[in-house]
Amino acid sequence: MATYGGTTVLATVVRAPARPGLDFFPLTVDYREKTSAAGKFPGGFRKREGAPNEKEILTMRMIDRPIRPLFPDGFIEEVQIQCWVMSHDTLNDADVLAGTAASAALALSSCPFEGPIATVRIGRIDDQFVINPTSAQLEYSDIDLVLSGHKDGLNMIEVGAAEVPDGDVIGAMKFGYEHIKDILGLIGELTEKAGQPKMLGGLVVVPDEITNLVKQELGDAMTEARQIPGKQERSDRIAAIAKEFMDKHCAAPESGNYNDVVAHAQKQGHCKEAIRLLEKKTARRLLAKKGIRADGRDLKVIRDLEMEVGIFQRTHGSAFFQRGETQSLVSCTLGTGRDEQIIDGLLPEYSKKFTLHYNFPPFCTGEARRITGPGRREIGHGALAERSLVGVLPDPEEFPYTIRIVSDITESNGSSSMASVCGGTLAMMDAGVPIKNIVSGISIGRVTDEDTGEETYITDIIGEEDFFGDMDFKICGTRDGITGIQLDLKARGLNFEQIELIFAQAREGRLFIIDQMAKVIAEPRSDISQFAPRIITLRISPDNIGKLIGPGGKTIRAIQERTGASIDVDDDGTVMIATANGEAAAQAKAEVEALTAEVKVGTVYTGKVVAVKDFGCFVEIAPGTDGMCHVSELADGFVKNVSDVVKMGDTIKVKVISIDDQGRIKLSRKAVLRDEAKQEEPANS
Repeated sequence: MATYGGTTVLATVVRAPARPGLDFFPLTVDYREKTSAAGKFPGGFRKREGAPNEKEILTMRMIDRPIRPLFPDGFIEEVQIQCWVMSHDTLNDADVLAGTAASAALALSSCPFEGPIATVRIGRIDDQFVINPTSAQLEYSDIDLVLSGHKDGLNMIEVGAAEVPDGDVIGAMKFGYEHIKDILGLIGELTEKAGQPKMLGGLVVVPDEITNLVKQELGDAMTEARQIPGKQERSDRIAAIAKEFMDKHCAAPESGNYNDVVAHAQKQGHCKEAIRLLEKKTARRLLAKKGIRADGRDLKVIRDLEMEVGIFQRTHGSAFFQRGETQSLVSCTLGTGRDEQIIDGLLPEYSKKFTLHYNFPPFCTGEARRITGPGRREIGHGALAERSLVGVLPDPEEFPYTIRIVSDITESNGSSSMASVCGGTLAMMDAGVPIKNIVSGISIGRVTDEDTGEETYITDIIGEEDFFGDMDFKICGTRDGITGIQLDLKARGLNFEQIELIFAQAREGRLFIIDQMAKVIAEPRSDISQFAPRIITLRISPDNIGKLIGPGGKTIRAIQERTGASIDVDDDGTVMIATANGEAAAQAKAEVEALTAEVKVGTVYTGKVVAVKDFGCFVEIAPGTDGMCHVSELADGFVKNVSDVVKMGDTIKVKVISIDDQGRIKLSRKAVLRDEAKQEEPANS
C-alpha cells in the first residue's frame, strides 16, 4: 500500500514459471481506478468498472517503461503487476504513486529486479518548482513533468510544457531527482524489513556453439546487408540470408520421435535468436565504431523532408508530412462546445477542447494482420503528440472552437509520433487555428560501444536504430522552448551530463525542421475554412440565463429553429452561437441580445402589440419582455379608444419612460413621435 495525502494505491506482484516455447519477457502491467475510491458510482447501466480507459492505459505504459529494462537479459518468467486505486482524495493523482508502489512491490518480491525506482511529478508555479503538485496546482503550472529514476540516474521522462526553455526543463529534472532519491531511501528501509531473497531462475540464453556458428557463417553477409539504404531491400536481404542458414542447419528431423521434434524446435528458436542478436550487434558496431547508419546518413543528418498543406478539399485543415520513410496524413476538424470530450474519472468531471488521435494501420509497415481498435502504443503515441501541441493552442476566449486532429500513419520507419506533431501543426495552421508558434519534434537515439563504452548519439532515428539502440528520446518544441518529451530507455539510465548533450542535439534538429515547415506555411491562415462552423461569442448577465433558455428550453429552441444556429450557454453568461451560415449567426446574435439586453430608460424599441386594454396596450419590446403604454402616451392629443391607434399584432416604436421598483416598464409612443418630428424640422425649414 502506498499513500500520498488521501490517495492510496495497492500494488501487487506475481511471479510464475515461464511458458514453454516463450522467447520474450512476458511482463504485464495493469492499473485500474476504482470509482469507489472517490466515493462515486460507475457510469452506465451495469454500474461496474469495465475495460480500461485512456488514462488507465497511459498509466500502465508509464509504469511499464522504466521497469521493463531493469530485468536481466534471458529472464522470461511471467511477471504480473497490478495496481488498484483504493482511495482518491481528488487532489493527488494516483498515476505517479502507482509507479512507485509497483517498484516497491517488485523490490519486496523474489524477482531479479535491478531497481528499485521511484516516480514523481514536477510542476512550476510562479517560477518555483513544486513536487507532486495537486490537480488544482497543475492548472497554474507551465510544466507537467513526470520522472522515474533509480540510484544511478533517470530512466523515464514525460513532459508536457508551454514553451519552457530547455535549461528550465533540465532544472526541473534535477529538482525532481533529489526527491526520487528520498523515496528510494524509504523503499530501501521497507525492503530491509520485509524483502525476499532475489532468485534469478533459469535464464534462456543461446548456446555459445550456435552463437559462434551464426557469426562465422553470416558475419560478413550481415555487415553487408546492414548497409543497404532502403528499409524493404535491407529487410529482404537479411531475411534471405537467415532463411539460407535455417534451411542448412535447422532442417526438420527425419524421425517423428517426440524428443527429436522438441530438440529441433529448441534449436530453431536458438538459431533465430542468434541471428537477431548478430544483426543487433552488427548494427551497433557499425554505428559505434564507424559511424555508419543503415541508410547512409551522417549522425546528425535529418532525412529528406516533404510537406504540403490543404491536401483535402472538404476538411477544415489538412497536411501531408514525410520524413524519409515515415509519412503521415493529418486532418484538423473544428467544432463547437457540444463536440468537447467529457472526461469522467476519479478526478472531478471536466471537458477537453483539444484531442489528437493517432492511427497506425498494418499497411504502413507492409503487414497484413488483424485490424482492431487503437492499442496501447497508438494511445500512447497520440497522447505524446497531443500534449506536445497543447502548449501553443490559443486561449478559448480568443478561439472558442473545439479542435480534433487525426494523424493517419501511411508509411512508417521511425518517429511516426514526431511526424504527427509536425503534421498536426501544419494542419492546424491550414485550418486557421491561431497557434502561438510552429512546433516540430525530433528523436535522438544512442548506441554504446561494447568494448570502450563510448557513446554515439544519432538524430532522427529509424525503426531499426530504435529497436537495436539504447534509447528513443523524443523532444518536441518551438523556437522558444520545449512543449513535449518522452524518453524510452533500454539501457539502465541517463545522467544529467548526457541529458544536456541530448537536449542540445535535439534543439539543433527541431529548429532545422521548423525552418523547413515555415517555408510551406509561415503562419496560420487569416480565416477558418468555409466548411467550418462560424462561432460568435457574447456575454450576457447570468441573471438573464433563465430568460434566454425559457421554460423547459422553449425560448432558446425557438431561436435555434428560426435561425438554424446552435446556441450554448455557460453558467458564467457566456453564449456561443455556431452555424455554417454567417447571416444566420448574425440573426441569432441579434435575437439573443434583444432578449437579454438590459432595459434602460430612454431606449427606443420596435415592439409588437400583444394586448389591448381600455387603459392602454402592452407591447413586447423583446422576447419575454413586455411594457405598458398608457392611452395618454399613445399619441398627441386626446385618444378616446385605444383601438383607434393600435390593434393586436401591430408593430410600433416605443420609448422607455420609466421602470418602477418592481421592474414594471412604462412606454410612450407619443415620445417617439415627438422625437421624430423634431428631427424633421430642420429639413422642412
